[in-house]
Amino acid sequence: MMNHTHDAHEHHHHHDHGVFHIHAPAGKMRSAFFLTALVLAVEVVGGLLSGSLALLSDAGHVLTDIAAIGLSWYALKQAERPSNQRMTYGYHRAGILAAFLNAITLILIAIWILVEAYRRFQTPETVQPIWMFISAGIGLVINLSMGLTMHGSDNLNVRSAVLHMLGDAAASAAVIVGGIVIVLTGWYVVDPLLSVLIALLVAYGAWRIARQTIVILMEGTPLDVDLTTVADAIRSVRGVYNVHDLHVWTIASGRNALSCHIALDGASTITESQSVIREIEHRLLHLNIGHVTIQVEDQNHPHDQAVLCAASDSGEGHHHHHE
Repeated sequence: MMNHTHDAHEHHHHHDHGVFHIHAPAGKMRSAFFLTALVLAVEVVGGLLSGSLALLSDAGHVLTDIAAIGLSWYALKQAERPSNQRMTYGYHRAGILAAFLNAITLILIAIWILVEAYRRFQTPETVQPIWMFISAGIGLVINLSMGLTMHGSDNLNVRSAVLHMLGDAAASAAVIVGGIVIVLTGWYVVDPLLSVLIALLVAYGAWRIARQTIVILMEGTPLDVDLTTVADAIRSVRGVYNVHDLHVWTIASGRNALSCHIALDGASTITESQSVIREIEHRLLHLNIGHVTIQVEDQNHPHDQAVLCAASDSGEGHHHHHE
């Protein structure tokens, strides 16, 4: 007997997390896309006029910003599409794929910055600080305003786009500081030094995003969910003898799902088992799990006592036996 609940019934929908349009509607992403294109134009011109690698590397970063925000904009529109027979969970994972691609592009651009900075350490080049100030100042204002407007989202795809914006704002601030140092000291090597710091900042943030998206794409247990706590919460419900074949995964950022088999303590009517399931759903919502699928069994149903479903051939056979 399979008991399937969608987001733990209608009356619990206010618990649903990670709905894309709440934190960053597509309209905001569209505006961010065109503002970022303006920043790119300003920084490319400023970088060429000043000869600053820090500014040009920041312009390279802005180019990935445009791709990131464009992908996020696309993902937001995809997430609004309803589920269908081919995509039963809808299109929310489009955002996870976009976030992963964003992270990879950031890591690649960071490597390029490091290579170019190494070349400039060998042969420092003259830099014109005035154009650094103008271009970086414009980039700082625009990126900071966009990043702070969309900051605080629990959606991984939006967070990756915000990371681009705030990272670029920090890079622009560093370029301005570097320009001041060059004016006061004439120490042109500060320009590639800043580029290295920008690259490390970008790479660190990108790796964190990539790691989270990989866990989601591999159907791993969400980072904010402790499997032992989940199993204990299910066992603590009155009438539940044990739980096994327990799986928790993420459909998209903030949208966690669970499936499991529960053995009931003694004979139960359908009404009694539904009461148990509703109580389990309620407790799991407080553990940030909204989409729950439960198979109900009695204590005599043959199964392994392990909470996790075995990955071996014998485990698969056991799983089919349950079905």
